[in-house]
Amino acid sequence: SFGRLPFKEVLKPAINYADKGYPVSAVVSNLWKLAYQRYKENAQGEVFKYWFETFAPWGRAPEPGEIWRLPDQAQTLQLIADSKSKSFYKGKLAEKIDSFSSQYGGFLTKEDLADFSPEWVTPIKVNYRGYDVWEIPPNGQGLVALIALNILNGFEFTSKDDPETYHKQIEVMKLAFSDGKKYITDSKQMKIKVEDLLSLGYAEERRKLIGEKALTPYPGRPPKGGTVYLATADSEGNMVSYIQSNYMGFGSGLVVPGTGISLQNRGSNFSLNPLDANCLQPGKRTYHTIIPGFLTKGNEAVGPFGVMGGFMQPQGHVQVIMNTIDFK
Repeated sequence: SFGRLPFKEVLKPAINYADKGYPVSAVVSNLWKLAYQRYKENAQGEVFKYWFETFAPWGRAPEPGEIWRLPDQAQTLQLIADSKSKSFYKGKLAEKIDSFSSQYGGFLTKEDLADFSPEWVTPIKVNYRGYDVWEIPPNGQGLVALIALNILNGFEFTSKDDPETYHKQIEVMKLAFSDGKKYITDSKQMKIKVEDLLSLGYAEERRKLIGEKALTPYPGRPPKGGTVYLATADSEGNMVSYIQSNYMGFGSGLVVPGTGISLQNRGSNFSLNPLDANCLQPGKRTYHTIIPGFLTKGNEAVGPFGVMGGFMQPQGHVQVIMNTIDFK
């Protein structure tokens, strides 16, 4: 709807990198080694052998500067390019995913892939000191960042490094994350309106809970993430805030043979507690951590923003916004 280049043209660089290779950075190499060690210690059985064949063919993770190629993924991306993505959902790739899932007792089917359709959503926002801060709606956790900013809007900050500033930021994030854990789920199944959580009255109510002592809301269990965030703009004013993730590093560790596709494990955020907002149900979209952000002022774009870091991302967004507006 917005791009100028043909889909095949857009995927060419990615296909080339997968086919011809690229030097692995020191940071990626280190994370790869950590993942390899985890899988070696915990991923037992035939179902995981394809991960080792695909991402550790030499019996180890690649070293910094080593050229990494993934021909299977190059072929997969070419299939996606040639079919305008249809192969992944209704073609050859869908058949391979279905076959792999069925072989090892999985529940993901080609019918699930065929039934999937992306959604255009209306972003949600709050006004923070004259700037509109935009996030994607639930099931994304951008709502956590907006709840926090709404509460912080009632405080005045004079110094970034003042202990009082840190205290209020920390306590506000605790409250916002507590709300997120309780309420955020598939937008079709939320039991409270986003507008109510972002109302000024609710922010005032939550703000009253913050005193001189630290709060102790119910703690979460943030896993390590495997996210990439990108922001870009061109000379004509087009801007993109983009984020992608397999969730935990390489995702589930289950790789569809011959494709280079590592299946994600976003289902980890489901709960088996029937009273939990993210109780497991067919077709339901669970709490999602990745959140691209955008900042405007007076209907004019300031720019895209975002961070990487799993459940930390709303806190990162709050810090980016405060550093941009309060402490510029």
